[in-house]
Amino acid sequence: MSEIKDIATESTRSTKPKMLKGADMLVEVLRREEVEVIFGYPGGAVLPLYDALYECGIRHVLARHEQGAIHAAEGYARVTGRPGVVIATSGPGATNLVTGLADAMLDSLPIVAITGQVARSVIGSDAFQETSIIGISTPITKHNYQVQSAAEMPAVFKEAFHIANTGRKGPVLIDIPKDVAGELAPFLYEDPPQLPGYQPTIVPHVMQIRKMLSAMKTAKKPVILAGAGVLHAGANELLTAFARKTGIPVVHTLLGLGGFPADDPLFLGMGGMHGSAAANAALYETDLLINFGARFDDRLTGNTAHFAPKATIVHVDIDPAEIGKNIVTHIPVVGDVGEALQLLLNDALSPLAIEAWREQLMQLKAECPFWYVQDGEVIKPQHLIAEIARMTDRNAVVVTDVGQHQMWAAQFYPMEKPDRWVTSGGLGTMGFGLPAAIGAQIGKPEDLVVALVGDAGFQMTLQEMAVIAEMGLPIKVVIVNNGALGMVRQWQELFYEERYSHSLMDWQPDFTKLAQAYGFASFQVTQLSELDDTLTAFLNTAGPALLDCRVAPRENVYPMVPSGCGLHEIVGVKP
Repeated sequence: MSEIKDIATESTRSTKPKMLKGADMLVEVLRREEVEVIFGYPGGAVLPLYDALYECGIRHVLARHEQGAIHAAEGYARVTGRPGVVIATSGPGATNLVTGLADAMLDSLPIVAITGQVARSVIGSDAFQETSIIGISTPITKHNYQVQSAAEMPAVFKEAFHIANTGRKGPVLIDIPKDVAGELAPFLYEDPPQLPGYQPTIVPHVMQIRKMLSAMKTAKKPVILAGAGVLHAGANELLTAFARKTGIPVVHTLLGLGGFPADDPLFLGMGGMHGSAAANAALYETDLLINFGARFDDRLTGNTAHFAPKATIVHVDIDPAEIGKNIVTHIPVVGDVGEALQLLLNDALSPLAIEAWREQLMQLKAECPFWYVQDGEVIKPQHLIAEIARMTDRNAVVVTDVGQHQMWAAQFYPMEKPDRWVTSGGLGTMGFGLPAAIGAQIGKPEDLVVALVGDAGFQMTLQEMAVIAEMGLPIKVVIVNNGALGMVRQWQELFYEERYSHSLMDWQPDFTKLAQAYGFASFQVTQLSELDDTLTAFLNTAGPALLDCRVAPRENVYPMVPSGCGLHEIVGVKP
């Protein structure tokens, strides 16, 4: 290993490049890119890579399934803004990454996925554990590579990290044949990547910014829609300054939560299918919608024929392919959200004369908050999450799985700070929550990480509890246990005449005993009167802990915009 450790020193003494094996190049690349942690699972085709990683000094987290590894890498990327790195072997190892790749692609998370491949001489022969991961992953990665020689390794990795973490961020996959890992070649890593076909626009055109400013001057009912692009750009403070200077109310997407403080009077909440009445009214009635880094997905817009029908649409996005894709855009602004906000703030901004509009929305926000009725001893899931928010001072890193509990978390755990909300948005991946919490805890080791999971999604990746226990990660896992595939059951109740086809989980394991088997402190609560004491003990546990909370089994997520309806057709608003 000494030849790798000494490479940086030797490169300053001589212009002659160092000869390294492909596997050793991987270690050197990870060092140059300042990679702190790798999530992975070894196998035959990556044995040379793992041999090079042995005692290399870079932290490696051994997941219990490759899907767990990539979701952990996503959680790490989400809270740190740095690329998550994952390694898997060929064949089933590589295909087990597919769900995570698709998830990261839709949610714009920077991932560098490294897969092993069979030797070059047998590629295409249906060799043992051979799959065409390049063909499989092409639609669900930002870019992918199959390395054909060790000499290509430095340039490929430099490009991969650059592509993953610039422009609209996303996953990049590198497929390395086993024999390439053992091949010697010169290591050259100093040159910047030469990518003439990849030149994302960072600074928006000043004329488009001027058009935005002009539209703001005449608007009577403007609203800001803030998406995950605000967080990816690290622009939360700029967004807050812009909103406060102009007085324009702010609506968030699901993935944008935390980009603007929830306790600010201008915050209207999350918009869309399970958004607040005030947020959806603002999106429907606005005459100027300023979209910062949201992609106008269907769960936000509802029926697009009724989305912001009276508005001039401004869309600021670093990905030009998103502008005009779903919603007709009148003022397109291609560029980094932070750069656009800085240009806007450089202008002499002043509060807009929209007092009546703000008052209308604030009144609606006060009259129609997210709501529930807590009666009797049965614990309502909304109350559970609201109590966790209160007890953690709204300061935990909240990781969710997918389903009803995810929407209740978005509604009842107010996000005051950026990069503390980790969830699967575009793909809606059940099983995401538990392993993503591992990556989030590693990325923010000093913070409290609370994983809110459903009883169904939890069982898809529960084997990753072994990683949590092995590493002593103090993650707090809350199972919002309603004994069902909750969101599926809700739709069957509302739209399929209560025909609960295979959505009720009539049998479950004893989650407390399961937790104990994995070395977790375990808690269970079934009655409201026991909730606060149980939560206090649970949250104050020093190491990993699991709480099985039995909640009202037939509770539904409201408000709701039914499929095919416009945002003005919202139902379930507080009476």
